[in-house]
Amino acid sequence: MSRPAAPPWLAHAFRAQRGPVPWSAVTRGALTAGPLLLAGLLGGRTAVGVLAAIAAMLTGINDRPGSRRASVKRLGVPALAGALGLLAGTYAGQGLAALPLTLALTLLGLVAGAVSAIGPVASAAGTQLLVAAAVGAGMPAAEPGWQRALAFLAGAGWLLVLRLALPTPGSLPGDFRFDGERAAVADVYDAVAALLDAVGGEHATARRAALTAALDHAQDALAGPRLRRYAGSAAERRLHARFAAALPLAEAATALYWAGEPVPARTGEGPRRLATAIRTGTGPGPLPAPHRSAPALRALDDALLRAAEVFDRGEGAHHGLSGRRRGVRRALRAALGVGGREYGLRVALCFGASAAIAQALHHARWYGQHEHWYWLPATAVFLVKPDLGPLASRVLCRAAGTVLGALVFAGCAALLPRPAGLVALVAVCGALVPVATRHFAALTAVVTVLVLALVMAGGEPQASVGRIGETLLACVLVLLVGHLPMPGQRGGGVRSRLTAAENAAHAYLLHVLGGSGDRAERWALRREAYRTLAEARTAIAVAAAELPALARHTEGTDAVAEVLERLVDTTTACAVELDDTGRLSPRHTRRLQEALGELETRGERVPLPVAA
Repeated sequence: MSRPAAPPWLAHAFRAQRGPVPWSAVTRGALTAGPLLLAGLLGGRTAVGVLAAIAAMLTGINDRPGSRRASVKRLGVPALAGALGLLAGTYAGQGLAALPLTLALTLLGLVAGAVSAIGPVASAAGTQLLVAAAVGAGMPAAEPGWQRALAFLAGAGWLLVLRLALPTPGSLPGDFRFDGERAAVADVYDAVAALLDAVGGEHATARRAALTAALDHAQDALAGPRLRRYAGSAAERRLHARFAAALPLAEAATALYWAGEPVPARTGEGPRRLATAIRTGTGPGPLPAPHRSAPALRALDDALLRAAEVFDRGEGAHHGLSGRRRGVRRALRAALGVGGREYGLRVALCFGASAAIAQALHHARWYGQHEHWYWLPATAVFLVKPDLGPLASRVLCRAAGTVLGALVFAGCAALLPRPAGLVALVAVCGALVPVATRHFAALTAVVTVLVLALVMAGGEPQASVGRIGETLLACVLVLLVGHLPMPGQRGGGVRSRLTAAENAAHAYLLHVLGGSGDRAERWALRREAYRTLAEARTAIAVAAAELPALARHTEGTDAVAEVLERLVDTTTACAVELDDTGRLSPRHTRRLQEALGELETRGERVPLPVAA
């Protein structure tokens, strides 16, 4: 007899990301929080060193693999938001009574929650804004607010400087400034080859999803800030051109996946050699030509020829993906739409209520031995974030991680000398943060030890028991708010992402069937369609792992996403067919009608009727 499967909300709590140890990020983590705390202690500015170390810790949580220039936005924008939150929280805590302060923090939570619905960078910025505001309001200090904000920026800036300056292991033979971009573009070619190898097999769908993820990652890696907007270095132009050359290859490979007919084994060899050429900086050599027996194979052969020309030229102008204005409009829709409003209300309730409870406990004579009340609202901010997993999973992981971290710190505090032992403990935890981000419980445990060490280094007594109690209280609060009914339809975040995917599929289909010859625009619309679909799929998967009372509000959305995915795949196949023959085959028309008909049956907006 087979064992009964664990419910999704419980099974999710035991899942962890896998992959190689990010040794570069580990090194940066070891060189930030601990040394910053040490500098503050040696300079007689312990409070400043503690704030700088907290900033380095929060920035380290966002220090993920990717390109250097993309890290400027990924690390810098949340750091600026954190400095602003610390500034506002400090002056609000000094100038406002308990009730006005709670109302101000609630309003700040509403704004930060709505902005967090835009995307990962905005979500990290909203989190740091609120956490730093709670720290600023709940951690009194002699320094004025502007000095505390500068200390926060210095701590985050130091990690960013290390991210930009230190080479990645194995990148020294080449120009290490673009090692992240090179790896991301090479991964796209490898993903194309892997999809071609899997066409017609059981792993084809997973390989097509992996290709989408690789394209998203490369697009983000190449979207970092540029000193000269229209020029850039030769290495930069070369990488952009090679990424642009991969787009028609990905389109042709997707069309072959849609057809579902196995291709010759050598078909994927060309993209694989191009990936090797990017990584090694050498020429790809002769590329094996695929058979030209079908429109998609002919498109693949043509795309390989164009890619070979791009690689032979060595550099050149690139055809970037358009859509900057489209991205701004999309961000505004996300923040002001139903998903942003729902998330903003929940963050505001959690943050405001936790701040009110924390201040009430702070003024209660019978409660605790420490005077800072920021832990409860800061914990609530992390718990209310849906991009960290389902609500029940977040609560379980946060509770378990806090208990474990508090117990570990209690043992360390009893054994380690002060302050040298605390500095060493902070340095070790800073190095562990990039690895611990793979699981929320592990990250919680490491952050708990680090923060408790910083608090003790700042002169407070050991407060492990109090942190455990406040964390459990925050867990209860967030569970209650998470199940409260809100104005409008529940599951707004999922449905807003699904609507964005529908709109993108609509625009892509209109462009392909409209007969436009602008292929760069077509590839940009295709990228937008697949990216929004991937984001919707992620949100749907998280919602499906919620407790049944919450998961039922998004039932059926996975089926809609699957139909949209088939529609976008079919649109890609239609684009390749129209390029080759100028008309759609009966098979393409039938598949379009089936997908559109199924969307209409499910009550979704039908992008465009297609005549047979």
